[in-house]
Amino acid sequence: MPVTETKKSLHKRHDDLAQANKQLEILSSGIFADGELPTFAEKIKETNQFPLRPKKLEILQINVGYMCNQVCEHCHVDAGPDRKEIMTWETMEQCLEVIKNTGAHTLDLTGGAPEMNPNFRRFVEEASKAGIKDFIVRSNLTIIRANKKYHDLPEFFKKHNVHVVSSMPHWTRGKTDKQRGEGVFDKSIKALQELNAVGYGMPDSDLRLDLVYNPNGAYLPSDQAGMEKDFKKALMEDFGIQFHNLFAITNLPIARFLDYLIASENYEDYMYQLVEAYNPAAVANVMCTNTISISWDGWLYDCDFNQMLDLKVNSKVKHISEYNEDVLNDRNIIISQHCYGCTAGAGSSCQGTVA
Repeated sequence: MPVTETKKSLHKRHDDLAQANKQLEILSSGIFADGELPTFAEKIKETNQFPLRPKKLEILQINVGYMCNQVCEHCHVDAGPDRKEIMTWETMEQCLEVIKNTGAHTLDLTGGAPEMNPNFRRFVEEASKAGIKDFIVRSNLTIIRANKKYHDLPEFFKKHNVHVVSSMPHWTRGKTDKQRGEGVFDKSIKALQELNAVGYGMPDSDLRLDLVYNPNGAYLPSDQAGMEKDFKKALMEDFGIQFHNLFAITNLPIARFLDYLIASENYEDYMYQLVEAYNPAAVANVMCTNTISISWDGWLYDCDFNQMLDLKVNSKVKHISEYNEDVLNDRNIIISQHCYGCTAGAGSSCQGTVA
């Protein structure tokens, strides 16, 4: 069956929104340019939190490539099978040198589907020797069932004590498949059962299995603790699945979710929701204050979202090849209106709520 336009990335479709500058232009114009809504910089000035500055570095988040076996409706990475950007072993070696010498305690591997990088396992094996306290791999789950060469991933993760953080939009088939594609729910359930079978997600297990929820439409996530209870109850009753924590992440208005907002004529309403839900208490713990994001080609960013908007760190040090933690820690964090997504309500980060 041929791939339809909706099953291609914005990049493959040559869509205007595949360009970071076009996204930033939209986020800076209209209701923000005419003063109808305050810019994010103006908002955090009101609460004396401008400029945003980094705290102690805790997390190195490395995107090892945009290739993915799924084309999810709201993907902020615009990942998919047609994306060929993949981190080379040379860049991985530069990352490994940083991992060995960093003060950060968490290594967070992401994509795309990070497992699709041909050097993924070699990188995990080498990185696991570096003594990182929490070694995260962000898996879309279906990759475990995508091909025989991935079927042993649960055992591989277990061997290296990898903390698995998995996408799971809902405990029902309809809502999950709507966001992530037909058949994703059933494959995800099978993968979760296989992770459980090797010990992941069990109440007393050190093999951490966490799920990530993000809303299907133009609205903010509900209370994270309440949703976690609902997820645990439904997945246990229906499929015998257990996991540790649920992270509720707000959809940021960039890439494919921005495309969805504009196409559905929800962009302005959604930005109003974000601004009205602004919580100054969440600003203190947004992920850009304790994280450095590294792209597939080694450039450095304040966070994964800034990476997708090509907003490199405001520092003399901009690439992994010249990495200097002391210099990086003395910088202002680059912001734009998408940052409202991380400071709405209880806040949002790759580790869930922050306030």
